[in-house]
Amino acid sequence: MTSRTLVRGLLALAIAQGLAIAAHADDAEPADQAGTTELPKVDVNQRRSQDDTRPKLQHIMREVDGALITVTKKTSITKVDNIPTVVDNNLRDLFAQTPGLFYSEQQSPGQLNLSYRGIGNPQESEFVTVLLDGIPLEGDWIGFPTIYTFPLPQTLSEVQLIRGGSSLLYGPEPPPTVNLISKKPDPDRELAGYTENVVGSNGLFGTFNKVSGTSGVWDYLADVNYRKSDGERDNGDSKLKGLDLHLGYRPDEMAYTALDFHAYDLETGDPGKLTYPLFVQNEHTVTTPDNRLWTQRYVLSLTHDRHLDAETEIIAKAWYGYQDQASRSEAAFPPANAAPTSTTLQDEQFRFGGIDARLVHHWGRGNAFTVGVTGYESDAPFRQWSTPNLRVDQYDRSGKPVLRQQRSTEYGAVFAENVFRFAGGWHFVPSVRFDYENVDISETVHGLRGTGAPNQLPLIDRSVDHRVPLFGLGFGNDFGKGNETYFNVSQGWRPVRYFDVGSPFGNLDPSPINDPDPTHVLSWEGGVHGTPVAGLFYDASLFWVDVKDRIESQPTGVANNTINVNTGNTRHRGFEGQIDYDFLGARDPQSTQHLSVFANVSLLNAEFTETRNPANLGNRPAFSPKYLARAGVAYREDKVLKLALSAVSSASQYFADSNLPAGAAGAINYIPAKVPSYTVADFSADWWVLPQVRLLGGVSNLTDRTYYNRVFSNGLEPAIGRTFYAGAAYEF
Repeated sequence: MTSRTLVRGLLALAIAQGLAIAAHADDAEPADQAGTTELPKVDVNQRRSQDDTRPKLQHIMREVDGALITVTKKTSITKVDNIPTVVDNNLRDLFAQTPGLFYSEQQSPGQLNLSYRGIGNPQESEFVTVLLDGIPLEGDWIGFPTIYTFPLPQTLSEVQLIRGGSSLLYGPEPPPTVNLISKKPDPDRELAGYTENVVGSNGLFGTFNKVSGTSGVWDYLADVNYRKSDGERDNGDSKLKGLDLHLGYRPDEMAYTALDFHAYDLETGDPGKLTYPLFVQNEHTVTTPDNRLWTQRYVLSLTHDRHLDAETEIIAKAWYGYQDQASRSEAAFPPANAAPTSTTLQDEQFRFGGIDARLVHHWGRGNAFTVGVTGYESDAPFRQWSTPNLRVDQYDRSGKPVLRQQRSTEYGAVFAENVFRFAGGWHFVPSVRFDYENVDISETVHGLRGTGAPNQLPLIDRSVDHRVPLFGLGFGNDFGKGNETYFNVSQGWRPVRYFDVGSPFGNLDPSPINDPDPTHVLSWEGGVHGTPVAGLFYDASLFWVDVKDRIESQPTGVANNTINVNTGNTRHRGFEGQIDYDFLGARDPQSTQHLSVFANVSLLNAEFTETRNPANLGNRPAFSPKYLARAGVAYREDKVLKLALSAVSSASQYFADSNLPAGAAGAINYIPAKVPSYTVADFSADWWVLPQVRLLGGVSNLTDRTYYNRVFSNGLEPAIGRTFYAGAAYEF
């Protein structure tokens, strides 16, 4: 595999070199024309492409967005100011206009669960890169890529989704990347403020308060938020506190430096998973009345953006953070069984830091070259205690230690891309990236290892590293009035995690025999998008994704021990389309009134093409619905009214790769093989009763649909039923 990849890379670089020569030759003045009349000069600084001068930018990213080349990569954006206020983190509202992104719902706000095109379990978004202003939101970007925090939508200006090629821009995890863009300070006033307060179902109360402004060379922003809810089930309560600080310095037009701090503190109950019979009997059943989850996250970042000249820009970020996620968990039990007599207190801490520096140089007639480096490291101790105190506090260490692992990761990358533009609207983008990961685990306490008992395995003490070259090619053509074709083939990968090398759960063999390779992804996508007439945006594409070397546990045949191995490959192919038509914008492109109808759909055909388990060959991978569709209507009049009615509909899907149920039908532990299909609708509104005062209101799950889409072999989590909210906001 390495030799084939190297050949592809050398071929891409050779093509790029040839194109660079050709592009420079187009700009050079022939020697035999030195005496001809000089034509009027063209200002190459005015390098706006067709995408950057049309309404496409309401729906997709710029072709060269800062130091990111996104042309030939399929992208989608949601401008948060164009939709009604998103209350209580209803992410169905936030992602309503984002095609293909699968959101697995839970009632408590402790985790974010996303997946895309059937690649991986959506649990904690392990197979999707999620960033805030280009900085990973994961607890440990490499070793434990899970999302336990999500910023309030009130703090965001834009949600970006980048498909194939995102691994070449941002590295680990298969496509796509979700990049959340924070709101900036008010550029026109020294002091601007906003306060919002809402109440709603299940004891919801939320407040969000912000001040920002610009004075001379300085700008600033500060916001604080608090949200509490009793939850739909007993022990489903939650309290969330947050803080964001920003200080920016712009000494001149060529440079900008910003210091940002984000703080997040969550405590939430966990009412527990239900078996299917319990869900049918009463979806409000509580199986774990004392479980809790605590998450604290603090991140400080420094960003510097400098234009070296009119054509060259450097954007560099450095960040350091701390995240502590702790849980108190007992075994779930049906009400008829005896209550547990002990609980496990678990604590995972992450101290992480990183740098990301990118340079973009615009050259020739619309060409651009980017190059960059990324470095990251994390220290992540993992500890567990067993205690008879079923309500033990997060910081109580009086219990018996049952697990102690010292874990760390290192990651580095260098990467480069170039967009070449040619006559007739053609453009070509070769990309290359080289990634490195190191995962280290040293175990000193484990209940199933290292005690010296017969047939028991020793404690884990492992360090593994991998070097992964990635290559990509993209091309496209601008044609007609505001249309563009795009094609992209790109490699991606999923790093080997802590759990792949030394899982604390079960009796994983700690020896070098347990040495899986990273999972590799090859993504193909071709399509067309555009704004051919006023008010209309469309995007339609076909995709094919090959996922190779999936990591799964297999028995070793010795004393019930297991190892993690690369067991198989899956293929994911289909169609993804999006359309948006603004009836009022079609009549008057300058109108401040907009009435839009939007719809998007993802059609997916996925299957196992190779596996060590013959029974799974040809199966659909877990969480691969044949269709995922969203549609809605939105009205917006600036500073007057915002209305949105949207619905999401998902086909049924298997919860396990085996495509089999858990337990026997009729048994108390039964979980059906398929998650049933569902359709859910939401409505939200902002109404300005005065220029500075608006009323907020909405209904989530309008039809009070009882459903679930978050499932495990030991239970399912019901989605939340119909809820209401109302509130008011004041800005000055």
